[in-house]
Amino acid sequence: MQEQSKEIHTKPGGYQFGGFELDPSERQLRRDGCAIALPPKVFDALLIFVRNAGRLVRRDSLIESLWPGTFVTDANLTNVIVSIRKVFGREAIQTVSKFGYRFTIPVVGEPGIDPTTYATFVRAKELAEFKSVDSMKEARDLFSVCVAADPTFAAGWAWLGRSARFLDKFKHDTPTNLAVAQAAFQRALAIDPDLACAHHFYTQLQVDLGQSRNAVVRLGERIVQRGEEPESYAGLVHAMRYCGLLEESVAAHARATVLDPTIVTSVAHTHFLRGDYTLTLESTQTRFYLDAAAWTALGVRERALTLLKARLAPGGLSSLMAGLMGSLFAILENRGGEAAAIMRSADVYREPETLFYFARHFAMLGDHAETIRMVARARGEGFTASYTLGHDPVFNEVRSQREFKREIDEAALIERETRCANPLNLMKSLRQA
Repeated sequence: MQEQSKEIHTKPGGYQFGGFELDPSERQLRRDGCAIALPPKVFDALLIFVRNAGRLVRRDSLIESLWPGTFVTDANLTNVIVSIRKVFGREAIQTVSKFGYRFTIPVVGEPGIDPTTYATFVRAKELAEFKSVDSMKEARDLFSVCVAADPTFAAGWAWLGRSARFLDKFKHDTPTNLAVAQAAFQRALAIDPDLACAHHFYTQLQVDLGQSRNAVVRLGERIVQRGEEPESYAGLVHAMRYCGLLEESVAAHARATVLDPTIVTSVAHTHFLRGDYTLTLESTQTRFYLDAAAWTALGVRERALTLLKARLAPGGLSSLMAGLMGSLFAILENRGGEAAAIMRSADVYREPETLFYFARHFAMLGDHAETIRMVARARGEGFTASYTLGHDPVFNEVRSQREFKREIDEAALIERETRCANPLNLMKSLRQA
């Protein structure tokens, strides 16, 4: 493919990436104002990749989009990929063996978004990835600038919601952050009901607010209506666990990784609640608290102590993580009174799963009253797990108490109601997976 030497007018509003501009309305690819001729199928494939930059595009989905209802051989798709790589370089399209492809060049501009606004958006996203309170405050303010400049910027609203939700959860010194997060997500989904990042971020907020069943319903309906996508299943892993649907949560993880083998989910926590501590340790993202808790459950206390001691020593942990890790460390060192004091003083705010872990800790201390109180509080704030309450050995001594049995029954009721509230075919497929 040869670059045309004829200068053309660069119409603002195309996708910007790597010095190129892709204009869907004009069906043109430009670089430095010069048009680059692309065959129709190559242009269509490039547009799909750019719109999903950084995300896996499945091979079968790509073929169906480019040649709907038509049988084609692998060579057709291979030729399209080769043509794109000739223009942008081999590394621009990453092959995920047996699954599909991923466009790796960062997109720095989108159609209809002012370049200055988008540059601010990119900077804000970079700050948000640091996940510190200070960086997230700065990111929130920059996202606010973006949506003020362009109120139709759906992704800007979604990321504003994410940053505000983070600050409400980990700082919660400004009561408006929660309202901002809720309004921002609603605005993002009103502008673009199919925006994947908005659904993903909103799921986290719903779960924090005790609305995990609503999140399961919304994601289930999205899958039924739009077809399968890994992000929706990853959200279900999280939301279903909060509803106590542990087998479905594991099945959702399996489906998410079939669709995208690189996707990260919170399934390690689900394995822990199921009592499968070996799988917990084999799962990704088990650092800090969860792997230490799994080693403890397996009876390898010295390994857990070594991990916790090393992680607590530097300091700088959030109050929530310090409370989780510090209380378990104190329990393992037989400092029960200190462990209880740490948990009672911990600032647990819209984090019902942490309350459930604290319930386990109190059970390890033999404090049945606090165990039941924490389980009940976790349920009241949106987290249930009847299987764990009925099978986890740490609850053996408290399980015979009437109040604890009632908690098991209440959890089981919530789980049944959640199953009934969801698209039947989806729930059946997950339970049978």
